[in-house]
This record gives sequence, structure tokens and C-alpha cells, in this order.
Amino acid sequence: MGVCVVSVKTDMAAYLFHEGTNYESYAYMGCHVKKRDDTFVYTFRTWAPCADLVSVVGDFLDWSNGMPMVKITEGGIWELVYFSPTSLEGNAYKFRIVTKDGTIKLKGDPYARYSRGSDDGASIVCHPSDFSWKDDAWLRYRKKQIKTSKKGHYLATPINIYELHLPSVFRHEDNSYFSYVELADKLIPYLKRMGYTHIEIMPITEYPFDPSWGYQVCCYFAPTARLGTTDDLRYFVNRMHQNGIGVIMDWVPAHFPKDEWGLFEFDGSKLYEYQGVDRMESHSWGTRFFDLGRQEVQSFLISSAVFWLKEYHFDGLRVDAVASMLYLDFDRMPGEWIPNEHGGKENLEAIAFLKKLNSAVFGVAQDVLMIAEESTSFPMITRPVADGGLGFNLKWNMGWANDFYHYLSLDPAYRKYHHQALNFPIMYAFSENYVLPISLPVPTP
Repeated sequence: MGVCVVSVKTDMAAYLFHEGTNYESYAYMGCHVKKRDDTFVYTFRTWAPCADLVSVVGDFLDWSNGMPMVKITEGGIWELVYFSPTSLEGNAYKFRIVTKDGTIKLKGDPYARYSRGSDDGASIVCHPSDFSWKDDAWLRYRKKQIKTSKKGHYLATPINIYELHLPSVFRHEDNSYFSYVELADKLIPYLKRMGYTHIEIMPITEYPFDPSWGYQVCCYFAPTARLGTTDDLRYFVNRMHQNGIGVIMDWVPAHFPKDEWGLFEFDGSKLYEYQGVDRMESHSWGTRFFDLGRQEVQSFLISSAVFWLKEYHFDGLRVDAVASMLYLDFDRMPGEWIPNEHGGKENLEAIAFLKKLNSAVFGVAQDVLMIAEESTSFPMITRPVADGGLGFNLKWNMGWANDFYHYLSLDPAYRKYHHQALNFPIMYAFSENYVLPISLPVPTP
């Protein structure tokens, strides 16, 4: 049986979190462990400013009521320090939140490093990894390939990226998933034979709904447990790097699903999502848009980006659905959205956030790729923030891909009437630094 101790100290990490400038808030929020003699000391923190009461419940506590946390900042950080005579690694837990109207919510930890996902969403106590990285040679090589100048970050050599969805690229005969470890060993021979320099993996941040292909994320710091453990993912990236293959992760900061255990109305209020109905929800996707103007949300999302680059050695992020962030009228009919203060349709808060995101990421690592999946003609996506751009170093050219696929789908006899599908992209080819995306199936070796 453990012992609960309450801390009321407010430190700089909490201050910066509320200011929107704690870019490694994962080191403060969530669940953390220290060893004192023969005792394991676990500190749990979460952000729930509108909650009346927050408790930790779990395998090591009563799942009904658990142990109450204490609100340690005016901005709504709650904390519990729990002393355990034994390790709790692998134990499941959640936050039990009592809202202003008395409703009880059981929520997964937004900063959990591992999760059960699915319909349950229980977070898993995860101790620091002792994984031994052996990719120093790759990281030195990477530094030489990403150059920085007054014009921003650019590639010194061409790259050839293979995009794939890890849970579906291979399956066992019983339809079970290949693990991260199995996938690495299976994919590397094919990738090297085909001359790919990088892979881009569709979202592996934990998600409940399989048909979403990972694009409805509930855990922004936890790799999906469908494919193995956190160290299994580290093995995957490490093996790719040892074989001269970079790894880019698809990252989804625009929206999140309405699963009850996730970020959706976390403390009973519109917390991580926009409050106004004109911005709150995507009609087509059935998801909530992040409130990109809220400082704590900025700390959360930027920390997630930094986390994957630092903790898992990813070589870059493909930032999904940037257009949905940039435009107030995205997925909205006339009359359903409110213009910005200048009368335009641009989301000024999102523009400021994306500049802040890229500045923060390149402040941590100048030799990574920040790629915008953006399908409109919004200007200066890949221009430096100092020059008024958004600061990405590459843009995923979906328009070129759609035109190219259409052209290839035509009977060769009729293609001569549709050369505009190939010519039109030349009209804007030099306005941004583009990635030309084509995905191909992987044959069984």
C-alpha cells in the first residue's frame, strides 16, 4: 500500500507551461518516478482548471475513488505525490475528474508515455527507458544534410521518401499485427533495394479507432501499443538509422476525436478545443479542433513535437492537415464562421502558433525536417519565420500528387489530351520547397 503526500510548490516549469513556452512540458506533466532508498516516488500532474476535484485511480489504487490530487496553480495544474514500496511500472491509471456540475469523467493522462488505447484508454505507468541508441553515425550524417542559411533550413542532397501505414503494411496469417521489431527487420531489405533514403510513417501516436489510420489521436506522447512497447519503437528507429534510412513521423496537431477517455472536454469544459461553435468542431471528421491560441495548448503541442524528435530520434515531422488550421472557413458553410479582426478568413492564432512551433523545433534541432501537409495556395509556407513565412522547410505537394495520379489513371491513348495535369504544377513549382509524394505498395520479399 502506498502513501500519498501533497506538494504545493509552484516552480518555473508550471509557470512556463501556463505561459505557453514550456517546450518540454512532458518532463513536468504526466507521471514521473524517482527512487529514494527502497521507495518509489511517483508524481502525477494534470491540467484541469475547471474541475472541482481530480483524483488518481488505477490498478494500485481504488478504481472508484482513488487518491485526491491538489490544485497547485491558479491556472489549474493538479498534483499528487505517491510513495510506493514496489515499482508500479506497467500498472494502469486514469484521472477521475469531478466537473462543476458533478459529472464524473475517467480520463487517460494527456502526457502518458504509454496507453492501453482502444475503448478503454487507461494510461500505463512507464519508467524512463534505458534503451542503448547506436545511431551516432546517422545523426552525424544527418547534420551534414540539413543546412541552415538566411533563407532557412534546406536539404543539401535529394531524398526519396516511402510513406506507409505500419499496422497494415504486413499482417501475420492470423491477421495479427507485426511488431515494430518485426517491421524493421522485414522492411529494411526492401527499402534499401528500392533506394529509399527515408520512410514517413502514418500516425503511430495512440488512437482508439482503427479505421482512422491513426489520424484521430488521443495520446500525443504514447506510441500505439498495437505494435509493441516504447523500446520496440526505439529499436525500429535505431535499426532504420543503422541502415542509413531516416524516419519521419506523421503528426496531427490540428484536431482530436471525441472519445470519452481522451482530450474531449477534459475537465467538463472546452479545454483543449476551441470554445466557440464557429471554430470548435470539424463537421466532416467529427473531431474537435485544438484551441491554438491557448497558451497551455501551445505548450502541450509543441512539447509533443519536441518529444518525438528528442526521445525517439525521429528525423522530422509531417504536420498533418495544416490547411484546416490556417483557415476559419475550413469545412464550414457561409454564415458558420466569423472573420478575423481584419475581416479575412485566415486563422491568425494558428498562423502565430505554426511560426512558434517551427521556431521552437529548430531551436532544439536544426537538422530535422518540418514538412507541412498543406493543400492550398497559402503563401510562404516554407519561408523563414524571420521573413514572414511559417518556417517549415518542406511542403507536401498534394495538388501535384492528385494531378499525377489522375494522369496515370488514364488510358495511354488519351493522355495527350490531359498534359495540363503535368504542366500545371510547373506554374507554382518554385513558390515553395516541395516534396512530391507518391506511395507504392510493398511486395512480399
